[in-house]
Order: sequence, then structure tokens, then C-alpha cells
Amino acid sequence: MNWIKNVVRPRIQGMLNKKDTPENLWITCPKSGKMVFHRDVEANQFVIPESEHHMRIGAKKRFEIWFDNGQYKPIEVPDVALDPLKFRDEKRYVDRLRVAKAKTGNKDSVELGVGKVNGLELVTAVQDFNFMGGSLGMAAGEGIIVGMMEAIKRKTGFVLFASSGGARMQEGILSLMQMPRTTVAVQKLREAGLPYIVVLTDPTTGGVTASYAMLGDIHIAEPDALICFAGPRVIEQTIREKLPEGFQRSDYLYEHGIVDMVVHRHKLRDTISRLALMFLDKPAVEPDNFDAPELTEDIQDAKNEIVVSES
Repeated sequence: MNWIKNVVRPRIQGMLNKKDTPENLWITCPKSGKMVFHRDVEANQFVIPESEHHMRIGAKKRFEIWFDNGQYKPIEVPDVALDPLKFRDEKRYVDRLRVAKAKTGNKDSVELGVGKVNGLELVTAVQDFNFMGGSLGMAAGEGIIVGMMEAIKRKTGFVLFASSGGARMQEGILSLMQMPRTTVAVQKLREAGLPYIVVLTDPTTGGVTASYAMLGDIHIAEPDALICFAGPRVIEQTIREKLPEGFQRSDYLYEHGIVDMVVHRHKLRDTISRLALMFLDKPAVEPDNFDAPELTEDIQDAKNEIVVSES
């Protein structure tokens, strides 16, 4: 009797009361292969603490760590035709959109917000790779244009966090038309004398790289981000040669003059807010409001070059 009471019954109760372990409790670092506690990674802005690997993050998480205290106002994008070509492959396009919206909570691959970064108001667009690979379609193109027009209206800088697999094939030529449309919007921003700062995250490829993602006043890349038009595997298969180590990654592109600087995610807020203040010719925000960072060596060199050219 004691055996049933002391051993069997507690085991049965333990099985019935057992809680499910969350699936995302641990994360495997793609760089080192080690298991890392999810909460530690989240607290570190989704950068693996030991390896410094920058993980991909969604639009809402990006906004939370980007704007002061995570406070921002979403900018609505007008609705566009949902499935203009009535496209279908293995699934209907409308079904793929429905799944992507449920998965991310986004209307499309580009989300917009306006808020303050170190006290400076900035309009920001974030491409979410979780939404159909951050692909560029009519809605995403409209989002970029609306964001730039909002920046002109508010007389603020425009910051883009790019992450995309390229144009959205389900929209065909209508997707490709977003490349010249967004290019015109960039020109409008430039004519208004407002800064356009692009942060290239992993991955930024295809038609996005061939248009608005490479038209910024300053191009900043997160560490080890893949930035290209055609990926290295496609190039190797085409030319039948082995590419250099790190080809089309951030550091390689920085060394070859394609991007202006490679900046750790923890330093993006300080770096970009200082750059925007410089471009807008505004005084620095009072130190009481935030810890004003010193200009990095790259930024100081850029500022010196501008002063020299003006004189």
C-alpha cells in the first residue's frame, strides 16, 4: 500500500501535471553550433552573446529595439490589389499571403513607423524577411514610397532596414515596376534635402539591392550580412569557379568600397542618430535626454571630407 501511495501515485500525478516545454526555449547558434538560452539572446537584441552572430529579426522586434523605449507610431500603407495576376503555383498566391500575415502579424513585407531615436524623430521602414522572404511586391513598394513621402512631410530623415530575397515572382512585371517607382521616391527625398540612411541586414538580395537599397546617402551593414544581387552559389555554378572566402558578406563589401561601414547592432541607434543630425545640420540633443555617443572614426572622417569639400 505504501509503495502505491509513495511511488506510483506521485509518478502518475507528475505525468498529468507535466508542463510542455516551449519550443523556442533554446536557440542553436548558426555560427558556432552551440545551444543558447532564448531569453539571453532576446535580451541581447538577438545577437548571440559569444559568437556575436546577428540573427534575423522581425519588423516589430526591430522597432522595439530601434525607437526610444520602443515607442513609435505605425504608418498605414494604402491597400493595393491583392492578387492582380490570379497567380497559382503549388498554392494560390492569396493563400500564401494569408499564411504570411498570420505568421508575422504584418500586412506585408514592409512595415513603417515614426518615432524618436536618441531624441531625434525619424521615419523608419523595416523589411521583414519572415513575410515571404521580405520580397518586393506592390504593397512593399507602396510602403517604401509612403514612408519617404511621410519623411518629406515631417522634414525628418528616412531610415530603411533592408532584408529581402528580391522581387516577388507571384506579381510578375508589377513587382519589377516597384524598382523605378521607389527610385523616383528616393529622388524626391533627395530634392527635399533629407537624409536617406540604409541599413543592410542579412540577407539583402535581388531587385531590392538593384534599386532603393543601394541608393542611400549612407550604407551601413550589419556584421556578416549577405548583400548581393545574385547569390554566391548561383555565381559559382555560372562561372564554375570557387569564390573568395566571405564573398558578398559585409566585411568583404566594406573592404571593396560597396558599403560605407559595418556597425554592430548595439551601436546602430547611436551611429545613425549622429549621422542624421549631421545631415540635417541640427544640434545634438541635450545629454540629459540620452547618453550622447562620440562620433566613430568612420563618421568623423566622413564629416571632415564634407567640410573640406564645402570649403
